[in-house]
Amino acid sequence: MSVNETGNTENFAWNRQVYQRLKAALGLGLRRQIFVAVCDDLNLRNQIAARLHSTLAYPVGQVLYQSSDDLGSSTPAYPRLVTLRLNLSNANPIIQINQWLANYPPPVVGTSNESPGKPLPVPSFQIVGIEQLTRQPVAVQRLFLQSLRSTEQLLATPDSNPFLESSLLVWVSRPWLYAIQQSAPQFWRCRTGLFVFAGEPTPMSPNQTSPEIGFRGLDKKQTLTTTNHPKNNPKNNLVLNLPKEIGSQDTENNSNNNIDFPLQEVSNESSSQDKSSDISNLLDLVEPISQNPIENKLIKNDENIISDNGAEIHSVNKEITELVLATINTTIGENDEDNWRPQKVLEEIEEAHKQENPQALANAYLKLGNLYRERIEEGDSTLENLMVAILAYQEAITYDESSNWVPDILNDLGTLYWMLYKTPPNSEDGRSYIEQGIEFYQLGLRLISSSEQSDTYTRLQNNLGTAYSDLAKFVDPLENWQQAVLAYSEALRYRSSDIEPLKYAATQNNLGTAYWHLAQYNLPIQNLKEAITAYSQALLFYSPDEEPIKYGMIQNNIGTAHWNLAQYETPEEHLNLAINAYTEALKYRTPINIPTAYAATQNNLGTAYWHLANLPQTSKELKQKYLKLSVEAYEEALALAHSLAGATFSFDIYATHNNLAQAYYQIVIDPYFSGDKVVRSRHLEVALENHLQALNGFNKQSENYQNTIAYVIKTVRGFHNELGIQGQNLALSKIPAHLLPEILPKL
Repeated sequence: MSVNETGNTENFAWNRQVYQRLKAALGLGLRRQIFVAVCDDLNLRNQIAARLHSTLAYPVGQVLYQSSDDLGSSTPAYPRLVTLRLNLSNANPIIQINQWLANYPPPVVGTSNESPGKPLPVPSFQIVGIEQLTRQPVAVQRLFLQSLRSTEQLLATPDSNPFLESSLLVWVSRPWLYAIQQSAPQFWRCRTGLFVFAGEPTPMSPNQTSPEIGFRGLDKKQTLTTTNHPKNNPKNNLVLNLPKEIGSQDTENNSNNNIDFPLQEVSNESSSQDKSSDISNLLDLVEPISQNPIENKLIKNDENIISDNGAEIHSVNKEITELVLATINTTIGENDEDNWRPQKVLEEIEEAHKQENPQALANAYLKLGNLYRERIEEGDSTLENLMVAILAYQEAITYDESSNWVPDILNDLGTLYWMLYKTPPNSEDGRSYIEQGIEFYQLGLRLISSSEQSDTYTRLQNNLGTAYSDLAKFVDPLENWQQAVLAYSEALRYRSSDIEPLKYAATQNNLGTAYWHLAQYNLPIQNLKEAITAYSQALLFYSPDEEPIKYGMIQNNIGTAHWNLAQYETPEEHLNLAINAYTEALKYRTPINIPTAYAATQNNLGTAYWHLANLPQTSKELKQKYLKLSVEAYEEALALAHSLAGATFSFDIYATHNNLAQAYYQIVIDPYFSGDKVVRSRHLEVALENHLQALNGFNKQSENYQNTIAYVIKTVRGFHNELGIQGQNLALSKIPAHLLPEILPKL
């Protein structure tokens, strides 16, 4: 995960390491811990603090604390980490923390007739904004230092203060670190850990405000339930067309199988409708997206958010204002259109706040969301742009829940959260982003009629299917793939192949992939046949001349579904159908246009030929033919894979080395093989070389490693059986010395 993208590799590596240590320390949730984090770069500080908040506070849209007896279906959305900006009018963080805890005491869970229940843990707190004390009167600075000096006394009286049940993270700049060391030595001695981040100091002019991240406080009525909710866009009728992504995964079915998953064409669409009390409830549920650790351009002063007539922006949602600042390119002239438009919309929002006009506020926030959505549609899907769009749309709905564009905004919000999942660094927050997107999609569906708003309804269902497909990677794959099938099937009820043939085909392909995955968990024959039917429907709308990439992708998917089905019924028939589909796919998945896909399909083709060769009903002559074709396909896949250094493939290259070795070995030991000793020796040498190559990719403790060692031993024995003791000696001479003690006793 990237924490500091300063361009300095050493700083980047150092900051990433420090961040991981800090996150781990906070994540333990221990009592009476005082951590001090030092960072002079305020943008970097904001990014790291926001990342900690979004990672540790609580995953959006989930039940966080489940009682041990599972009696309740929901619990209060009580955070594990609270971010507070130092109150400069009373600069005492301990008082701030205690006040927060008084306003939001830990809820009691697990209450029943037999049990009084128990309160949830007191959260940890991180304090930001201490650097602002530099511009405060000396009396305010002294009050802050005095509050830190009192910490030692608090720690000596264990039960006197609720703060003691918590951990505290204090963010300071180096000047304030030195001030604390000198003026609050008691606090300094009480620290548990010191975390120092590298970065250049942010210039602080007398009238400058640091671009800090704003964190919304916990709403007392805020409750997370297991009920799902969802969100999208309005009056300008723009449709958010997310980048269509072709993605694949890999699986190794056994030591001789190395088929990659069917490719899924993922297209979340955006799209207009009713009001519901669920909307305001949902907005209470949604924590504002905190800024992830990404590189921000330094905002040198506040002039970028001052209107032409000099009026400052005060009333606009602070998170939005600061994120807009981060998106403005300060290296371009003041009249640049990209800078001017967001500033003008902020002024409109400020004016609407002054007029206390809810409808004007909704329209202005909507305009801001649309502005950033346009950027995203043009390919500029940075985390800042995504978050501005999300927060602006949420604000728009807050001020107008009844407009007919609300369902479209709900759809777009679901899609924007889905894009957050797709935007690195996202590995730790991916599941929560997907789940939040699902809630928005589902709320949008509850607000509209499928008969009256069929276009929006179809888009929501299609996107819901994609979100469930991605959620299946994290949790409950059987249930989530079933939900994906239901959503895609429902979308196809209203998506016309005559009006939107390519969208219809894309949804059919995605339905096929959902069925394929579902077959790995339940009713394999039935679901694989459904997958083939869906893929075949999709193929009808893709011309190989006009859409060669997608045509080849779906042919590959059909081949893989037939290959899977061959494991359950009429194997010869389905393997031949798989080979036909893979061969057709390779006409359009070439080494030039999509080399990684070409290699994956060649690998699949090799596996299909290998299985066909090993069917009991395959004749001896055909077995030799199929094994040789398997070798050709595997060698083609590996040659390309090794030529593309650093590329990501959807199949296990080292497993393919094992498969190639197995094919060569089988060719030699087949009694119908007619090659002489030279040819036999060469085939066995290639088999041994590939098994040894495979060992390089496996951990010594893994099952794959042990299986490959067994293959090496079998191949050495093959040398002896085919070529005598000289052949065995030749084989042993090719084995690295460090492997001989492991292999010789087993021969």
